[in-house]
Amino acid sequence: MKNIVILISGRGSNMQAIVAAATSQHWDARITAVISNRQEAEGLAFAEQQGIPTAVVSNKQYSTRSEFDAALQAQIDQFAPDLVVLAGFMRILTPEFVQHYAGRMINIHPSLLPNFTGLHTHRQALQAAVSEHGATVHVVTPELDHGPILGQARIPVIAGDNEESLAARVLEQEHVLYPSVIKQIIDGTINLRDQH
Repeated sequence: MKNIVILISGRGSNMQAIVAAATSQHWDARITAVISNRQEAEGLAFAEQQGIPTAVVSNKQYSTRSEFDAALQAQIDQFAPDLVVLAGFMRILTPEFVQHYAGRMINIHPSLLPNFTGLHTHRQALQAAVSEHGATVHVVTPELDHGPILGQARIPVIAGDNEESLAARVLEQEHVLYPSVIKQIIDGTINLRDQH
C-alpha cells in the first residue's frame, strides 16, 4: 500500500480527479494527506469531505523560500509519502527540497514539454501558433519543468481558440492523464527511480 501526499494551492481539480480515480479503481494506495500553502485553497474542503487529513503550511509565514520548504517538508514527512504529487501547487521549490524527494515527486504541467515551460502556457501556445497543445506529467527536478516525462495528453488547437477555451480542454485531459500515470507508478509499470 503506497502513501500519496498531494500538494495544492487552489481548487485542486486534479487532486479531486486523483481521489475519484483512486476510489473507483481501488488503487493499492491511500492518499494520506492534502497539503496547501494557502489557508483559503478551495480543495481543502473537498479533501476533508473525503475524510483525507489536510494541513496548511503558509508561505507567507516564512521570510525565505528555504525556511518555507523546510517547514513544508517536515509536514509532508509526517505522512510518510511514497509519492508526492504536485497538483496546481504554485510554488517554486528549492533544490534541497526537490533532492529530498528525488524519485518520489511528480508534477503536471499544462503544455507539451519541453515546449512552454513556466506560466501562461496557453498564451504561449497561441502566440507560437502551434497546431497541438496539451499536458505533461513529469518527474520534479531542480530545473523547473525539465524533469523526465512520464506521460502526455495532446489536443488540437482549433480555429477561434483563446486562452480560456484552450485551458478548459487541456484541464479535461489533465484529469484523465494524471490519475492514469499515478496508477502506473503504483502498479509498478512506471519506475520513478529509473527516470533520470
